[in-house]
Amino acid sequence: MVWSRPGGVEEVAKTPGRWIDAVAASPESGLIAFAAGRDVRIVDPKDAGFGRTFAHERSVADLAFDPKGRRLAAATYGGVALWYARIADQKPAVLKWAGSHIAVAWSPDGKFLMSAMQENQLHGWRVADEKNMRMGGYPGKVKSLAFMSKGQLMATSGANGLVVWPFGGSAGPLGKQAAEVGYDQSALVARVAAMPRGQVAAAGLEDGRVWVTDLTGRTIIPLKAEKGPPITTLAMTGNGTRVAWGDEDGGAGVADVPAA
Repeated sequence: MVWSRPGGVEEVAKTPGRWIDAVAASPESGLIAFAAGRDVRIVDPKDAGFGRTFAHERSVADLAFDPKGRRLAAATYGGVALWYARIADQKPAVLKWAGSHIAVAWSPDGKFLMSAMQENQLHGWRVADEKNMRMGGYPGKVKSLAFMSKGQLMATSGANGLVVWPFGGSAGPLGKQAAEVGYDQSALVARVAAMPRGQVAAAGLEDGRVWVTDLTGRTIIPLKAEKGPPITTLAMTGNGTRVAWGDEDGGAGVADVPAA
């Protein structure tokens, strides 16, 4: 695993003979976590003597630190394991739900944990009481999650438009319906990105197109109109003014978001 910075590239860790499948980093705690098969390792680049290894019964597909960088969520088969990142000897709290969990994200206030599953659905928990939330109805796999609007909304891929769930109030999306923005029956949304504190979101489609929208008006603005290989990664600057993407064939691009 390497850490790329403007000043150069540093090798942080290596796992001979095993592929690193997932990586997470916390700006708040400075910790970096990565998964190789069933094991998750946590390192602190500022402390060469620090290291933690957490073992799981099944392979770990994704990792996410909570907003304070103290707890780490590991998505695996049968649910999500929650670890305290700096504690050596512990048993994880396990948020259980049958099936394979492939992507995980914390809400910005740390109250909710959301997981995308191998099936065409999301699953979520209110962390305090482990209340379950089953969120289905997707025509495709949900590969990408992004919280926005100060945590009041969550955008996802997996449908013919950008699916937006409401997270306001203590119940979050419990008992609420999602909205779909930018519906297009010709292609599914493969990746999403969003402005953390605003209403601007971007979608990368399986047919290679990229567009952006401001949810206050829901106008769709094309950033990459030509079709091509599926979009496999998407990112937005924190102020919502630029979007970057990459596709399945190794192509990439960056575009400015036009002013409303």
